[in-house]
Amino acid sequence: MPQKEWFATWFDSPYYHLLYQHRDDNEARLFLQELVQKIKLPKGASVLDLACGKGRHALTLAQMGYKVLGVDLAPTSIAAAKAQAAQLGIQELDFAVHDMRLRMETPPFDAVFNLFTSFGYFDTRAENQSVCSSISQMLLPGGLLVIDFLNAHKVCAQLKATETLEREGVIFDIKRWHNDTHIYKQIEVILGQNHTPVGVFTERVQALSLTDFESLLAADFEIIETFGSYHLTPFELNSSERLILIAKKKA
Repeated sequence: MPQKEWFATWFDSPYYHLLYQHRDDNEARLFLQELVQKIKLPKGASVLDLACGKGRHALTLAQMGYKVLGVDLAPTSIAAAKAQAAQLGIQELDFAVHDMRLRMETPPFDAVFNLFTSFGYFDTRAENQSVCSSISQMLLPGGLLVIDFLNAHKVCAQLKATETLEREGVIFDIKRWHNDTHIYKQIEVILGQNHTPVGVFTERVQALSLTDFESLLAADFEIIETFGSYHLTPFELNSSERLILIAKKKA
């Protein structure tokens, strides 16, 4: 049986969710509120949350009045998202397991959101291009694509080489490095006082620049705005934390 890709294993692990449980839902809500106003996305528009994780952005968008489908490769994340949506009784919201490199046979969307560094997990440019192509095929002409990525230039310049974190008795020993193409984060998971090793996981994201995205999107999209933070401040190469792209599908 072929070995699973690193993200298929790690993102479906309970230790991944434990390590990143501190994610700020309020920050995500404020970001989305500013974003939909900025891009003038009308209430009732159909939105695809691509690589949605446990659905915090999809849930927020549905609560704001949009018709949302959230998809992710990790079955446990999708199960958790469905459970939360059912508990909250949110309408106009669905979730499904899906690989972003493939087109979904759905009616076309008004907008596709790819948030919180959910791009660039692959090894090749061809796979990135497959993602962009599938997004284009799932969007209406003139539809909007939002990609929220890290600012690779700043991350590489200020990379913290080592770090140890503890979450609920689980220790995460973290090492970070980069090369010309990727940014790496190796996470050794250790249980409790006995220091029982669980395993080692390595996150790997491509160190994509604005120029790289311009090239990837050029065939089907026009980039209309870029931002450098969740407050939608201008993108600055040396200082911005994020690289947020707003692109429109060509007619």
